[in-house]
Amino acid sequence: MATPAPDPASASTSTALSELPAPASSPQRAPLGQRIYEHLNADVDADLSTVPLSIFCFMTGFIDALTFSACYVWCAFQTGNTVQLSLAIGRLFTGPYPREIGFQIPDQQALCSLITFLIGAFIGRIGDKLGSRKRIWLICGTFIQAAMTLAACLTALYSGQTSFAGVRGQPTWTSPLGFAALGFASASMGLQAHLGTRLGSQFATTVVLTTIWVQFMGDPKLFSPRAPIKSRDHKALAILMLFLGGLIGRALDGTIGAANTFAVGAAIRLLISVSWWWVPRKEPKKEQGGAKQG
Repeated sequence: MATPAPDPASASTSTALSELPAPASSPQRAPLGQRIYEHLNADVDADLSTVPLSIFCFMTGFIDALTFSACYVWCAFQTGNTVQLSLAIGRLFTGPYPREIGFQIPDQQALCSLITFLIGAFIGRIGDKLGSRKRIWLICGTFIQAAMTLAACLTALYSGQTSFAGVRGQPTWTSPLGFAALGFASASMGLQAHLGTRLGSQFATTVVLTTIWVQFMGDPKLFSPRAPIKSRDHKALAILMLFLGGLIGRALDGTIGAANTFAVGAAIRLLISVSWWWVPRKEPKKEQGGAKQG
């Protein structure tokens, strides 16, 4: 029986089809665990961190209102505490007789605030090892601040002392638990300042606003009607949020007491910690002019 000859047309069609590129397979999505890991270990964009950083500034005023009302100590502004300690040491060598020997209670509280603030800032060095702009560290670092604020709540509560000092020179929080409340509040601000400094945004440290005031008043675009202007608007927002924090902190302190106000502050810090999840990641900069020809 004769074998039929192959059809030339069908053979050429088969050859053409075999030479066509294979259809590209749709990219497979990475497993959920891997995506979460990559998201947590990505660097956040400091320029797009307006929400958590502005609330950091709010917390500066909020916590400072409590410590100043109790013992005339700004737990976030350590310049004044440093000068106060220098004056206390100076009184040991000069002044009217009889000279005061030893640190008085206000001086001890200033020293407590300064030391614990530095401890909080030192804890921030953990982030330098993990990556100071990594999302995982910003979440954990803010959570640690919330834990410190909650500790200030509990120690202020069980100290049994009032939330408000008398005249200057007669502060409250003079018991060991009162000192602990001041210390935990100061440590939380030290850690917050470290996080803000490492991000390097227009909000600076989110703690010291003297520099922000000067930069704001000296901004060449201060009176420009154009908006938005990041260098101007973010500084104005930082100042406004700190003012509102002090206002609301003092109002709550006078209504529900320092311990309960610290609890509110801990809850706010917890919300800030969660908010870092949604801050966009830092995109790598595109090279200008393309690759060089060899």
